[in-house]
Amino acid sequence: MLLITGATGQLGQLTIEYLLRKGVDPQKIIALVRDESKSNDLKAKGIGIREGNYDDPKSLESAFIGIEKLLLISSSDVANRAKQHKNAVNAATVAGVKHILYTSFFSNNPTETSPISFVGESHKYTVGLIKESQIPYTILENNLYLEMLPIFFGENVLDTGIYLPAGEAKGAFASRADMAEVNANILMENGHEGKIYNISNVENISIAEMAAILSRLTSKTVNYVNPSRSEYESTLGKAGVPAGYISIFAGFSQAISEGEFETDKSDLEKLLKRKPLNAEEYLRQVYSK
Repeated sequence: MLLITGATGQLGQLTIEYLLRKGVDPQKIIALVRDESKSNDLKAKGIGIREGNYDDPKSLESAFIGIEKLLLISSSDVANRAKQHKNAVNAATVAGVKHILYTSFFSNNPTETSPISFVGESHKYTVGLIKESQIPYTILENNLYLEMLPIFFGENVLDTGIYLPAGEAKGAFASRADMAEVNANILMENGHEGKIYNISNVENISIAEMAAILSRLTSKTVNYVNPSRSEYESTLGKAGVPAGYISIFAGFSQAISEGEFETDKSDLEKLLKRKPLNAEEYLRQVYSK
């Protein structure tokens, strides 16, 4: 049996879709959800449903019984993620899970000096817990989602341009869908135990290059303005953007500018068994409508 945590979230849902497309019997797939009443679409596909909450260890222990492979999708609750993941790994140990796949995080600076250390620290902690558990594991070091970039750009990017303190560095940003297909492939295959995979794209691209692509795709002039972080934070604050969002956007932008997401080492194409979606193709899908 395969169990997918975060099954009603975007990555979890996509992973289940790929498993079904690839011919996995839905009766062999279990979706972990916080509220069963919100999983009717999964039930309609024949997917088994188990309720579980990262904050409730006992619910996880019950949900993980009889599971061979567990896809542990990282919690979206960054503030409480470390504790929640500890609950999940402990429950997997108690329940006798045979193999954990964990969606971790790629960064060239996995230290407390990173502007996004608030993300990286909990992932490092979780990887340590999994290794200590002695459960066979596969760690997926996911690069920044391509899907995050339009959020950073803003809804009116084609009219106002890109205003982001992301510098001129590049990143190997990859699509959520490609990452989900990798999850499905590994869940279906053997031989991935003890592996740590770099789930980055096979090309690196800068925000300035993305602005040029948008200009070409839309026949509009999409300028890229690269302010200082302090200027950026001040501008967004004056515009009424909540402080929490400003901190996240500024932190990830600074991480991009410092080259945290740039790499020439990737396992994505090998695991997909095809070329991954590149940034230009993704931007075309989003903005050429």
